[in-house]
Amino acid sequence: MPKISDKQREGRRQQILEAALACFAENGFHQTGMADIVKRSGLSHGAVYLYFQSKDDLIEALADDRHRREAVLNSVAQGSGDPIEGLHALVRVYTQWLTDPAGEARRRVGIHGWAEALRNRRVRNSVVEGIAMPRALIVALVERGQHEGLITRDLRADAIARMLIAIFQGFVLQQCWGEEVDVEACMVAVDGVIDRLRTPKQGVKRRTRT
Repeated sequence: MPKISDKQREGRRQQILEAALACFAENGFHQTGMADIVKRSGLSHGAVYLYFQSKDDLIEALADDRHRREAVLNSVAQGSGDPIEGLHALVRVYTQWLTDPAGEARRRVGIHGWAEALRNRRVRNSVVEGIAMPRALIVALVERGQHEGLITRDLRADAIARMLIAIFQGFVLQQCWGEEVDVEACMVAVDGVIDRLRTPKQGVKRRTRT
């Protein structure tokens, strides 16, 4: 059997993941079998099982891939000197992700993952891990803002982080349900919520979205 290069090996792996993503987005986890994924990938059963032994392996790999993508998005917020502007930057990058038509399948699979996490501990651990990353980033930004006197100390940093994540998750659900959501207008509202975290002496800046 001829050897394949690392680049070819990674290409095949991505080919299988893209096939799994499409199948899961269309029919969910429980209505999709490994045979469906094999057929969609255009590879043989043996080739697919060489990379992934089960659907759970594929679900976890897709979640890990999404976490890596989100880590890149989250890095944008870390580069801001002003913690409140860092929160606004985070809103902007997630707005772009929400409005990207190419990301629809990943958003749908993410929702299937939330549901599957209720019954599958392995998936739950992956989902919780993925949420922990942006939550830790938001907590760090808020705590820095509180330490610098820019953000009110009346609210717990973790509570603020969980609120912002819950808002984002809600928008993902509404979009995937097919509702007509004006994401830009909604994110202006989220920006307003963030600005209200400023201490009274900071005041609230007027913001315009581009």
